[in-house]
Amino acid sequence: MSTQLLFRIHLVCGYVAWLLVFSTYVLPWFKSTDRINAHRAIATLHSFRFFGLVFLVPGVVSPDLPAPFATAAAYGDFATGILAMLALLTIRIRPLFWSFVVAFNVVGIADLLIDYTLATQLGVPASAGQLGATYAIPILYVPALMITHVMAFYLLLRSPVRTANA
Repeated sequence: MSTQLLFRIHLVCGYVAWLLVFSTYVLPWFKSTDRINAHRAIATLHSFRFFGLVFLVPGVVSPDLPAPFATAAAYGDFATGILAMLALLTIRIRPLFWSFVVAFNVVGIADLLIDYTLATQLGVPASAGQLGATYAIPILYVPALMITHVMAFYLLLRSPVRTANA
């Protein structure tokens, strides 16, 4: 089996597994809690995206990993993580909190879409071994991030009245 096919199987299975986790455990909790707590939980997960800077650490990833992909992944994750931390720090200043919630979700989902595009264009799935120790990030972590961004947008667009009644 080719590296590219294995990578894609891993990626699809990562999404399936996380969707099962979310549908069984997370979605019922999101439906039972208020919007602020739900967004705080999502921001907490995304606050760890500073870890994406590991794509720039020599020896962790191969020097042959395409630099445009590594750089975009690293700094997009870092920016998202900082914005998520700012959302958490401004919870008591609601207009600022909501601004950071929107910002980290817009930046975060754009980052993931850009990373997917660059990875495909630069052939990263065919040479996934160049990811080195970071191989687990797109397989295990990115699906959870993408799913929570989608959930965040759903919660942002959902009527606050409906949320309060839930």
